[in-house]
Amino acid sequence: MSIMLREITEQPAALERTLHSELPRMLRLAAFLQKRDLRMIVLVARGTSDNAALFGRYLLEISTGIPVSLAAPSVHTLYHRRLKLRGALVVGISQSGEGADVNLVLESCRKSGAHVLAITNHSRSSMTGVAHETFVTRAGLEKSIAATKTYTCQLLLLHMLADALGGGTCERLRGIPETAQAALGLAPRIEEVIERYRFLNHCAVVGRGLNYANAFELAIKLMETCYVIAERFSPADFLHGPIAMVQRDFPVILFAPPGRVFQDTCALIGRLKELQADTLVFSSEQSALRNASCGIRMPVRIPDLYSAIPYIIPGQMFAERLSRLKGLSPDRPRSLTKVTRTL
Repeated sequence: MSIMLREITEQPAALERTLHSELPRMLRLAAFLQKRDLRMIVLVARGTSDNAALFGRYLLEISTGIPVSLAAPSVHTLYHRRLKLRGALVVGISQSGEGADVNLVLESCRKSGAHVLAITNHSRSSMTGVAHETFVTRAGLEKSIAATKTYTCQLLLLHMLADALGGGTCERLRGIPETAQAALGLAPRIEEVIERYRFLNHCAVVGRGLNYANAFELAIKLMETCYVIAERFSPADFLHGPIAMVQRDFPVILFAPPGRVFQDTCALIGRLKELQADTLVFSSEQSALRNASCGIRMPVRIPDLYSAIPYIIPGQMFAERLSRLKGLSPDRPRSLTKVTRTL
């Protein structure tokens, strides 16, 4: 078993630990922040953590109505521009907590009057010294360079923050570790279909709403571990031009959970069938799967609001298994290190 696969299987327990350990403080923090009349939220991250931030942008705006921005680190690190951030909440997200550019942004934001939070897997990292308060993803040591369990724990902490800021109690989040465990049961189905993709060298990955971030995350996993050129889109963006590149057997991977985005995604799956594309669809819904070239039926029907964590897990398993099928190491991708330092 690869290190990456072992860490994928550790996710339900890591999610349970994170929920149990961080929820009481998150609820207290939300009560404090509600008194500050937050005007905006800024999320700061790089790499896989930036994909978690993209998820957080959708979720926080949906749950709280507060505008959310993804920071452009170069504004702070290269152009040295101080922003007007009084009344803002700034959240740094980093697996290691040692990203120099992310930490410099957080320092700048704190000097500009923002309340700064850190989400990291390392409680003694440099990031924790910059933030007013730190929340720890209880994933344990992540040895594989391709992040898996830290990503889903970051999503869970963002769920907790969004629900608490929106006045909720996070009770509906308690079922997420169980749905993650159910998603791990898709391993035999991944094994059944993986040979079909042995020679995959390019693809598009499509998700909308709360699974738009998963399109980015699965694409980066395919690029990191399989050296596949993977472009990522929402269904709306895909129809606004990129669909022109689709021809017979062009591979497209789609996330199609039930909910507000479902009809648009199904319509795209139908259009791709007409174009004779090769579609791999993750969904619990037969109406989405019946038009797919290859379907991965999710074992639990999960509305899109809570679908991001369980839906990325079969995507992670797909990337890990494809990497090994191609004779590569999913644990040690070429040219990569666990901590990347940029400015």
